[in-house]
Amino acid sequence: MSRTKFFVFGLILLLNCSKNSKVPEGYDPDIYEQALKIAQSTIILDGHVDVPYRLVEQQEMDDISQATTKGDFDFPRAKQGGLDVPFMSIYIPADYQTEHGASKKHAEKLIAMMDSIVATNWDKFAPAITPDDVKRNFEKGLISFPYGMENGSAIEDDLSNVEYFYKKGIRYITLTHGKKNLICDSSFDPDNKDWNGLSPFGRKVVAEMNRLGIMVDISHVSDSTFYQVLRESKVPPICSHSSCRLFTPGMERNVSDDMLKALGEKGGVIQINFGSFFLTQEANEKGWAQWNHSLKFMDDNSITDQNDPRLEEEMKKYDQANPFPYASIENVVDHIDHVVKVAGIDHVGLGSDFDGVGDSLPVGLKSVADYPNLIYHLLKRGYSEEDIKKILSGNVLRVWQQVIDYAKQS
Repeated sequence: MSRTKFFVFGLILLLNCSKNSKVPEGYDPDIYEQALKIAQSTIILDGHVDVPYRLVEQQEMDDISQATTKGDFDFPRAKQGGLDVPFMSIYIPADYQTEHGASKKHAEKLIAMMDSIVATNWDKFAPAITPDDVKRNFEKGLISFPYGMENGSAIEDDLSNVEYFYKKGIRYITLTHGKKNLICDSSFDPDNKDWNGLSPFGRKVVAEMNRLGIMVDISHVSDSTFYQVLRESKVPPICSHSSCRLFTPGMERNVSDDMLKALGEKGGVIQINFGSFFLTQEANEKGWAQWNHSLKFMDDNSITDQNDPRLEEEMKKYDQANPFPYASIENVVDHIDHVVKVAGIDHVGLGSDFDGVGDSLPVGLKSVADYPNLIYHLLKRGYSEEDIKKILSGNVLRVWQQVIDYAKQS
């Protein structure tokens, strides 16, 4: 397809989105129209979208190039919402760490699947390994698919695997996930913090990521790991999908004010997670209660598969008896406001965790079609269009380019 045809295709989509976008109830039509224009004319980058997990782990092999009835992401909804750069999460569950080679094999499987989706839908999706790729794809009306690896366990115990995955398109690595691995301690693994932060191997991994041009992602890591990465890394790191601990006291997975200040001083960016239990204390407590109930039911009934229909039926009953207190879109903006207050406007972005946080998304932010709603509320809070563009993509694109520039010089 020629560049002209791409332009016409994108223009038609933009016009159709504007015509088909109903003003949400209670929204000011003029401000919402402004939000729609910003969404369609500005690069929107989301640091963490779990489409690969949805398609493989949740056994929902939807055709995301078409409208789907399940999940939070597909091409039509992404175009409606103005999403241009969803970092596809190559997520390796901690369970794979128990068998040598299993994490790497799983990562390869997910990357191959996403490569195939891109190749099959070349008129909709495109690879992106640099910010320049992102900008070129945006001009063509294509949605960029950069890859971020969630859990560095796929590196195994072999430092050469960092470069191996770099060559496969990985452009950030979340150092760990729900459990300590060979690289560092995890925020979700309080009884296993033997490294007291980064392991000796982990320090080498961070240095190798700097050398190659891979962003260091410090979502999921322990507090000690967080601060040690800030000291060890020669370039700013990111938190690809975290929120502010102020609103969820005791949740180490979120970032404290002192950590926000330190991240800002290093030049890094925190990308706000949209999951309700990341946003409010009430949802956080309910989320843990829900999770613990599911674990107890599985244990009591000798269930090992989370897709077991017995568990699904039990959780439906539980949810009916214990309604989940969804956060609001205003809560997401509260977290953005707080980062701006503590660290500055240059250090906040978006990391929704769409397709990764289940049925816990805030009212008004239920899928990739809803970014204009978020922009609307940013406008209502008084953010300028220039600052909104920083939040939508500018801040992360800056860090990404800094990481690349450092690698070229090293």
